[in-house]
Amino acid sequence: MLLHTLIRRLEAHNALPTLAAHCDIPCKIYDPISAQLAALSVIRFMDLIAELAAKDSLSLADQAQLSRLVTEKETHAEKAKHEVRVIWGDYFKQPQFEKFPDTHALVHSIMLAGSACKQGLERDKGVKLLELINQFAEAFWTTKDVATFTATCPYPPAEAVVYPKLD
Repeated sequence: MLLHTLIRRLEAHNALPTLAAHCDIPCKIYDPISAQLAALSVIRFMDLIAELAAKDSLSLADQAQLSRLVTEKETHAEKAKHEVRVIWGDYFKQPQFEKFPDTHALVHSIMLAGSACKQGLERDKGVKLLELINQFAEAFWTTKDVATFTATCPYPPAEAVVYPKLD
């Protein structure tokens, strides 16, 4: 506890900027599953919001829950966009773009779909985001010569997800 207090005091007097990065070394560890999980979460939050909307009236607890769900929906939509941007910007190079020349258009569509999820509550927009990210995941794994398969995820919202076939 003493060390924590000392560090906090030093930080207060020597304001250091907070830095964030994926891995600009580069670490070469990329996996679209983070984006897929974020998109699945967006859909799940939309489903839970729809359940609250079906109620005749919302209690104070329901209103607080609604606020949290909307916040998390938007946070996860942005996370999905971020995870795709990292792979697109750091991993994809000329050989991958030659193999998948529509990658830029696909990533742009993902960005637009993620923004649509942040702006609205329509489940079909969340499903569209996941579908686009699944296309991106399939292309990503193909560039690594890893076969893929599609399966329904084993948790809500029980949507189709592209997975790498790891033997």
